[in-house]
Amino acid sequence: MLAFSILVYLLANLGVGLWASKRISTTQDFVLAGRRLPLVLAASATFATWFGSETIMGAPTEFVENGLLGVMEDPFGASLCLLLVGLFFARRFYKMNIITFCDFFRIRYGRYAELISAILIIPSYFSWIAAQLLAMGIVLKVVLGWSLTYCILSSSLVVILYTIWGGMWSISITDFVQTIMIIVGLLVVSAVLYEKVGGFTPLIEAAPKGFFRFYPDFTFKASVEYFAAWITIGLGSIPQQDVFQRVMSAKSADVSVKATLLSSLMYLTVALLPLFIGLCGHHLYPESDKDGQMIIPNMVLQHMNLPLQIIFFGALVSAILSTTSSAIMAPAVVLGENIFKFFNPKLTDQQLLKIIRIGIIAITAICITLAVTRESIFDLVAESSAFSLVSLFVPLAAGIYWKQTNEQGCIISMVLGLVTWIICVSIKTEYPPLIYGLLASLGGMVIGILGFPVPASKRS
Repeated sequence: MLAFSILVYLLANLGVGLWASKRISTTQDFVLAGRRLPLVLAASATFATWFGSETIMGAPTEFVENGLLGVMEDPFGASLCLLLVGLFFARRFYKMNIITFCDFFRIRYGRYAELISAILIIPSYFSWIAAQLLAMGIVLKVVLGWSLTYCILSSSLVVILYTIWGGMWSISITDFVQTIMIIVGLLVVSAVLYEKVGGFTPLIEAAPKGFFRFYPDFTFKASVEYFAAWITIGLGSIPQQDVFQRVMSAKSADVSVKATLLSSLMYLTVALLPLFIGLCGHHLYPESDKDGQMIIPNMVLQHMNLPLQIIFFGALVSAILSTTSSAIMAPAVVLGENIFKFFNPKLTDQQLLKIIRIGIIAITAICITLAVTRESIFDLVAESSAFSLVSLFVPLAAGIYWKQTNEQGCIISMVLGLVTWIICVSIKTEYPPLIYGLLASLGGMVIGILGFPVPASKRS
């Protein structure tokens, strides 16, 4: 019955994609839902951007093993990212009336900056998408009993089809339904476990000393690592196309800002539920700990009745599907708009739409390969965010708030930050590699500004 329910749910998503395809006539319809999303749809779509495998399967494992300090990256850093986007970026981006994040680089810095930013942003999604496909494969393997590879391929096919058919319209509509399922499912399971545990007191008393500590040790190294955890997603996911698409899909600038701020609050509160469920599972069924990132799904399968299993796995599949669809679409849009169109500016709108759809298939194929060869969902997601943090965040923020920035500074910043990060990852530095990469990116921007000063009359 559980397997049948999950299969029906996957087929229902295909139906939504097919229905939404009737609303698609232009690239803007496909990429930005025609910029007509009301607050409820815009907020739910933004909330669902990252509420996926890491939130329900990765973060609870880190929380059980390392306490509150282990999950600064997600959900706290992710909520910070949405808050910062709403406060400092959403309105400015919306008023520019552009399709992709890389379009900003073309307008602010020039064509070559646009091309390099596109080349960098596309691979930054590979690990993120692979994490979602891996998670979906693991879940379907447990529920359906199929091989992991076959489960990954099957779920990928579902996501590809409803994304290609309906674009942002199908993603937004399914995200709205999936958000409801996520919240209801997690609340129901949390309420049942709360009763079984006997409230918060037994959990607090059983936790190791310092388990709920929110701040690090007062040492320089611990403070740097704490800061790195906050900014991995907190700053690293600001320069991302999936976030940008949600900002631009709202029906007005005010709705865009409100939706982003509301989604930040939703994420922070709802994402605490999987942490609570994981801790309850650890307390009630410690034998589940050996299953790592499957601690919550296995606990639900072994100790919950069928209705609760259907509710929970419906919520889990919803969370992963919503994140995967948006993550696959984002780099495909950049591929068409900022790379193919760079070399062929005369592309018609329908040709561009076809390229984006082909890109969705190609990018998913690459990520399937990554998914079947990696094991850690949490590490894959962190790897993706760090990539964009060290190469794209500084040029983006500086381009908006620093008038002296120029194309040379942008390019040096992107390249120097990424190269430094890669070197630091390979030699295993004492401090987090992304800190070195971010500082190098900032230094590259300064070098560009000092070495190639822009006349005051040409500053934007």
